[in-house]
Amino acid sequence: MCKNPAMPVARSPGSRPHRVAVLAIDETVGYDLNIASQILGTATDRDGRKLYDVRVCGVDDRPVRFSAGYTATLDHGPEALAEADTVIIPGTRVEGPRLRGELPDDIASALALVPRQARMMSICTGAFVLAATGLLDGRRATTHWAYAAEFRALYPRVLLDENVLYVDEGDVLTSAGLAAGVDLCLHVIRSDHGSEAANRAARYCVVPPWRDGGQSQFIDVPLPADGDGSTATTRAWALERLGEPLDLATLAAHARMSVRTFSRRFRAETGLPPRTWLTQQRVQHARGLLETTDLPVERIAADSGLGTAASLRQHLNSAIGVAPLAYRRTFSTRAVAGTAGVGTRHRPATVGACPPAAD
Repeated sequence: MCKNPAMPVARSPGSRPHRVAVLAIDETVGYDLNIASQILGTATDRDGRKLYDVRVCGVDDRPVRFSAGYTATLDHGPEALAEADTVIIPGTRVEGPRLRGELPDDIASALALVPRQARMMSICTGAFVLAATGLLDGRRATTHWAYAAEFRALYPRVLLDENVLYVDEGDVLTSAGLAAGVDLCLHVIRSDHGSEAANRAARYCVVPPWRDGGQSQFIDVPLPADGDGSTATTRAWALERLGEPLDLATLAAHARMSVRTFSRRFRAETGLPPRTWLTQQRVQHARGLLETTDLPVERIAADSGLGTAASLRQHLNSAIGVAPLAYRRTFSTRAVAGTAGVGTRHRPATVGACPPAAD
């Protein structure tokens, strides 16, 4: 697993919501455009206050053409970009960035309004637009796997990884195609405000609360139905026993498969090797315990199956770049209101999404 290079301060009582501008460019993909409004727009704190103020805007005041063959009038123009804390560019078929590696003047003028400190994000082929600005040069990034060859040809300076759901470089984040934008937005909520807020948004939107960024974009083996031949029952069984020793042989025995067959089918269904998946689930469980309990770090490490406090610190630092107690101070639901949290920090050349390690 790789480090998430930034952990913004959790919102304190009375502060304004984080401003998000979703830039609708001609030939924008409607599905991508609505992801941020739906996921980030429904995120709330424990008191029901909105965490993000999401505004969809255009590069000018004209109606925007959508790739599905319709045109829409937006409530906001490029002025929303000038006030944004985060700017999101959804997928688009606009010719300049997609076909020639060029940034049209109207898009360049609109993006020039974005504050220098703003966080930049793209969903699906919106990465072509970010790449056309030069912002992705020398950085890790991803886009829809089907357009990886085109992207590389147009933007050879970008370190493209089409085998992940999203890449987080702190101030620049990119997602793979379509539904991976949901994963990226939930990751942003989780990074900004903790697992509880992300889970709340996911529950409202009726989507899975968490898929790691390093999970494969494209799983080309058909998923078997639950029951014979599937590892789903064993995965559910393991989630109830994260604090117990669970090696590969134990998991395979529960599934009544050989280790080799179990490993192959598990990866086909999840995109991850069993041990990698299990470690990720244990880290997620530990994060939840840090947020919602006062248990000592040693107890949380044991209950989550990570063993020792030192092991928990290592895994949490690898996952999100902070120590357990710092994470608890920022996101604990039992913390005193207004307690200072962990400050945003940027570490160059690190990503929040890595290809799964070999099992």
